Amino acid sequence: MNYLNVNDFKVFKDFWVLEGEKINLVFSNAEMNRSFNRHTEEGINNLLSLKEDFNVNEVQYIRQIHSDKVFVYKGNDEEFIENEGDGIITNEKSVIVGAFTADCVPVLLGDEVKCVVGAVHSGWKGTFNDISKKAVEKMIKEYGSNVEDIRAYIGPHIRQCCYEVSEELKEKFIEKFNMIPEENLFNGRNLSMELCIESDLKTIGLKDENIYSLKLCTHCEKESKLFSYRASNGTYGRLFSFIYIK
Repeated sequence: MNYLNVNDFKVFKDFWVLEGEKINLVFSNAEMNRSFNRHTEEGINNLLSLKEDFNVNEVQYIRQIHSDKVFVYKGNDEEFIENEGDGIITNEKSVIVGAFTADCVPVLLGDEVKCVVGAVHSGWKGTFNDISKKAVEKMIKEYGSNVEDIRAYIGPHIRQCCYEVSEELKEKFIEKFNMIPEENLFNGRNLSMELCIESDLKTIGLKDENIYSLKLCTHCEKESKLFSYRASNGTYGRLFSFIYIK
């Protein structure tokens, strides 16, 4: 895995942007306290503002339900945002696809050879049920992506330093991800969802050098402002991590 920091990105407003030849990927932050909560008028307006900010035609997302369901966006679907699931892939140009998070793991996927992109929301349920792996499988099945051409970017999330789970859930993860040494997967009852996602991506065939992580914890990061559900007092914003084909 390759670890990135904020300095590896272009800073634009309250976004960290990584520009590729054909694909751009973006992680939002909370420096301007701008939330992307699709359930509020402010959040919807912030989502729509991305069209002008990034010069794209559409912004697409879905109703996240902590599942392993991945949808394919094929264009011209005004009702697409009403789908319930946690992953989107597309080969449509000038269309942002993204995931909302506030501690869960955002995973962005890009294939610059076939020009296919994906965005995944991976909470513990999605992580346990291999949603990132399933998104890659769908990129291969639907668009003929070569797994060796796919790059994965893991965004800010609640990391092992702060993510304590129940003893029951710990045992389930140890049994499921038994290829990861327990002392790496857990520190006490603190889980590394990132290691599980990395393991899934490598299992399906992604190269180690094509897996990246922006090593920031939403719960305890001090230098960069981020939204965190667990660190909030009942009111919290949403980060929006997204990717698009130019």
